[in-house]
Amino acid sequence: MAPRANWKGFLKVGELVCPVALYTAASTSERIAFHMLNRKTGHRLHREFVDSETGKVVEREDQVKGYEAGENDYITLDPEEVASAVPESDKTMEIEAFIACDDIDDLYFDKPYYLAPSDRHGEEAFTLIREGMKTKKVAALAETVLFRRVRTLLIRPHGEGLIATTLSYDYEVRSAEEAFSEIPAFKLKGEMLDLAEHIIKTKSGRFDPKTFDDRYDAALAEVVKAKIEGRKIKRVTPKAEGKVIDLMEALRRSAGENEKPAKRGRKKAAATGKTAASRRKAG
Repeated sequence: MAPRANWKGFLKVGELVCPVALYTAASTSERIAFHMLNRKTGHRLHREFVDSETGKVVEREDQVKGYEAGENDYITLDPEEVASAVPESDKTMEIEAFIACDDIDDLYFDKPYYLAPSDRHGEEAFTLIREGMKTKKVAALAETVLFRRVRTLLIRPHGEGLIATTLSYDYEVRSAEEAFSEIPAFKLKGEMLDLAEHIIKTKSGRFDPKTFDDRYDAALAEVVKAKIEGRKIKRVTPKAEGKVIDLMEALRRSAGENEKPAKRGRKKAAATGKTAASRRKAG
């Protein structure tokens, strides 16, 4: 079955326009999902909105959105007032600029979508845009109304299609300076850096998403399967907590250096013994 488009519209570059569709590129729908049930009856539960003061259930027609202007002071907004802020959509994803592919910090990346032509009449124009971007090794910044909000997207060539990644606004990305402000400055010794570089070198690899397993989801699936089959559920034994040891010792152990000095020491001692013996013979 062909995937269902999340959005359909037009990709526009100057006077060049082609019909396109957005498809979800990453989804959590395949994860194990649970419903809340009544333990006594086995029936599903449903959520209700309850008045925080009276404790009574509030029916849907009496529910309204509110903005907290102060403590326990709310400004209510009717659906029509909220709708007035929703931008009008002309279903056009207009490219505003072409930029270098690494020009945007991936900290701003939000959610990826596949972008593909939505009908055969737009395939030639779509291919022209894609191949032009590949040749010049650029990405594109575009803007459109997506899911009731004006969104900026980063568009990049990907195989036979394009990837359109929604970008977070600047006010949504928290300051790195605030997160790192309390990290103290350390002067690292040369040996420490040498050992760290050695560990990194021995652990070097390549990213292959197929090698990463969602162990939690797999474990949940096994628990559900065991319940269905009436088998006993195995308890997971927690791992022993790691001991805090000296940083240099930890680095040496990680790099396999804890055995090498001893071997070198034995060889050196043996060599010293032979030298001393030869000296005694010579004397």
